[in-house]
Order: sequence, then C-alpha cells, then structure tokens
Amino acid sequence: MLGATRSGRSGRRTAGALAAIGALVVAGGAAAEAATPPAATAHPAATAPHRVLFDNSKAETAGNADWIISTSQPDPLAQNPSPGADKDWTGALSSWGVALQKSGGYALKTLPSGNTITYGTSSALDLKNFDTFVLPEPNVLLSAAEKTAVMQFVKNGGGLFLISDHTGSDRNNDGADAVKVINDLMSNNSVDSTDPFGFSVDSLNIATDNPRAVSDSSDPVLNGSFGKVTGSIIRNGTTVTLKPADNAAAKGEVYRTGSSGNTGAFFATSSFGSGRVAFWGDSSPIDDGTGQSGNTLYDGWNDPAGTDAALALNATEWLSGASTGGGTGSCTAAQLLANPGFESGSSGWSATSGIINTNAGEPARTGAYKAWLGGKGTAHTDTLAQTVSIPAGCAASLGFQLHIDTAETGGTAYDTLKVQVVNASGTVLATPVTYSNLNAASGYAQRTVDLGAYAGQTVTLRFTATEGSKLQTSFVLDDTALTVS
Repeated sequence: MLGATRSGRSGRRTAGALAAIGALVVAGGAAAEAATPPAATAHPAATAPHRVLFDNSKAETAGNADWIISTSQPDPLAQNPSPGADKDWTGALSSWGVALQKSGGYALKTLPSGNTITYGTSSALDLKNFDTFVLPEPNVLLSAAEKTAVMQFVKNGGGLFLISDHTGSDRNNDGADAVKVINDLMSNNSVDSTDPFGFSVDSLNIATDNPRAVSDSSDPVLNGSFGKVTGSIIRNGTTVTLKPADNAAAKGEVYRTGSSGNTGAFFATSSFGSGRVAFWGDSSPIDDGTGQSGNTLYDGWNDPAGTDAALALNATEWLSGASTGGGTGSCTAAQLLANPGFESGSSGWSATSGIINTNAGEPARTGAYKAWLGGKGTAHTDTLAQTVSIPAGCAASLGFQLHIDTAETGGTAYDTLKVQVVNASGTVLATPVTYSNLNAASGYAQRTVDLGAYAGQTVTLRFTATEGSKLQTSFVLDDTALTVS
C-alpha cells in the first residue's frame, strides 16, 4: 500500500519498520617470531560444558598446515586426559584446545579426515551435538548436503567459526582455497544464499599487518573472560567486506591498518537465525608453532604484535553462548516485555503520543492495537521504547512482527527507523540497524534478534523513526516478545 499520508494521527500507512530491530544483535601464511605473553586464565567449570567440534575433514593438514588440536581424533583426551601445556597435545592448534580444556568449561572433539559434516543424524559427531563448529582454513569445498547441514546448524542456534587465509592458499591443489570455500558456503547453499551473514571474503593476499581492534568496551568478543583484545596479526591473509544492508548484525571487530566501516575487516562477527558467526582472515594467528613433524609452523598465537589467544578464546566463548549462558545454565524461561501486543494501549511503553493506536489506516496484525511510527509525510520524529532487565546466564531473543510502506520513490533513503540499545544514563550502546523507505514491503514479517550480549544488564530498547519533509513512510510494529531461556 503506497502513498496515504497520515493527518494528525489518523491516517498513517503500514510499514515494515521493525525489520530494523530484527537485526538487533544488537567473523595460513607465515606468522611472526614467537613471544610469550601472559597465559590465558583458567576458569571455573561450567554446569554444562560447552561443546566445540573442530573440523579436520576439509584438508586442514594439507601442505604445511596442521590445523588440529590433537592427533588423537575424535577425542583429544585420548592423547592426554589432563593437558597442562600446548605440547601435551599434538597440533598447531593445540594451544587453543588446551586452553579451552584447562578452563574446565568445554568438551572438545575433532571431525576426522574422511568424515562428512552432518546435522540431524544419529552420528556422535553430528553438529546437533555441539554448540560451536570451527572450520580452520578449509581447503575442500563442502558438498551441497554439508552446506545445508552447516547453515541449518547456525540457523537453529549454533556457533560457526570461519577461519580463512589469503587468496591462492590452495594447500592441496584441488582448485579451492579457504576464500573460495567460505564464499561458496555463504553464496551457494539451499538454506539462504542471499548473503546470509552480511559479509563476503575478499580475494586478497595481505603480506603483513598488525590490525587493531575497535574501541567497544561492551563487546563480549573484545572483552571476554579470557582477556582484552587489542589487535591481531596478518602474515599473508585477507579481510571481508561487510554488507549491513543484507544483515545488520555484521560487525567489524578488528580492522586492517587504515580501514574502517564496511571494508578491511580482518575479524568480524554476525548472526544468522538464532545462531552466531565469527570470521578471521588468516590462519597465522591460531598457529602456535607446534605440531606434527615435517610441517613448517610459526607461533602466531603468542606473537606480541597481537592478542590472538584472547581473541580466539573469547570468540569461542561468545559463539558457544558461554559468555551469556547460551541457554545451558540455570535460566528460567520467560517473556520479558510488558504489553507486548499493545492491547493495553501504551502501558509498559514510553512512546510518542498517539503512535500506539487502533487506526484502521494501518491494521494491527492481531488484536486491535499496534505501534505506528512515521506516516505523516512531514519532518518529525517518533520514538517507542521499553526498559528491560535481561537475567545473567540466559540466552535472549527479541521477536516481533514488522511492516513498512512508503510513498517515496527512487533509490534514496529519505525516511529511517533506527533500532537502538540504550543504557540507564541514556548513552546509546549500539544502533545495530537502520531501516528506511527502501525496505518497504507488503504485509507483516516475523523478525528475530539475538540480545544475548546484554544478559545481566538492564537496557532500554528504543525505536526511532525520522521522516523528511515530503512523502510519508510508515513503520508498523506488532506482536513483540523478548524471550529468555
């Protein structure tokens, strides 16, 4: 429906505005000389260990690569049940594995060479039995069935850790390097091939750089329990191009020197469905310099130019849900929003006068009331907000129905809806997504947003719609819910 201008508050057009909140989440070559920073801190055992599966089915040990946590597969504990140092397990990722094992909160397995990635089968190594799946520089294209398995795993709440290397790093000479494998997974699968994670891997070979982390004291990857992340290293690697218009959750965490915004992200995170995704543009930072004999390895894990150990471990924690409970702790399932369907008028909400109404110009999806932001066709701003306390140790998900319609034409975003997370002092913690008249579509659509990063905090969820001085755009919201489990 196009073009109906609202007069006062009586004639607004429906719009899929809340797609904005839908994205409120709100992801080698040679490494440098070895050094020894402080060891990762051990953590108390979790009530239920977070289960991590490392892949070794896609030529992760081809050439000089040795991207395994242990030669004992699938269970590294068969090599040493109580590892105290990285060499207690054999593999260039042994430092990663041993650090997780020593923390007491993780159960680790490896998918050995010759196996197939599956989801929903009876196999003990099926992805359904794990919280996080690590693909450390895969060098073989995933089959159609494997891509479906990985995408369904993430969509249904799993964590996916993608680690690339530079273009041309085809270690087994089969025509596919990690850049191609990862891009193929995201762009050629049966679940969602429309840029599902909001980024694409760049075909670059960056010889050397020391990328720096963004300044964000609330980010769980950069400030997790394994330490503060200040940066990383590139020793022949690549970056990603972010596409927030495709997935507003895509976020650059660590950037190549001189880069920012949507280009040059060396470490990035995103979400898809109920799951989380992390990307790292080089395998050098995860290489600890130890491994099987005959491989040429370098210690990037301990390189003083970066905080690679903290970055790998914090990201694993975040992907597994460990930093927010992940739904595996003692959390009481609940729906937290007051008056989620607006049927009690403005009760529970702080809103611009009149935007929660029964006006038939923009029908509610269910019941009689909805929240209708914008729709005037004059320069003004509408806001809708509610403060919520998200319990620590809970997974949190915001769901809502959204519709956007507009009288605007052409390819310019004239009218916008911002979704913001605000603290008690009124400081905006994040504006994870902005929608506009360009996102107009017929009907309501269900949207889901991961808010796990705010577990243990009291925050205000705020929607801000801003219209220009001419044609109207309506942002209409109904049937909201903030669920924790």
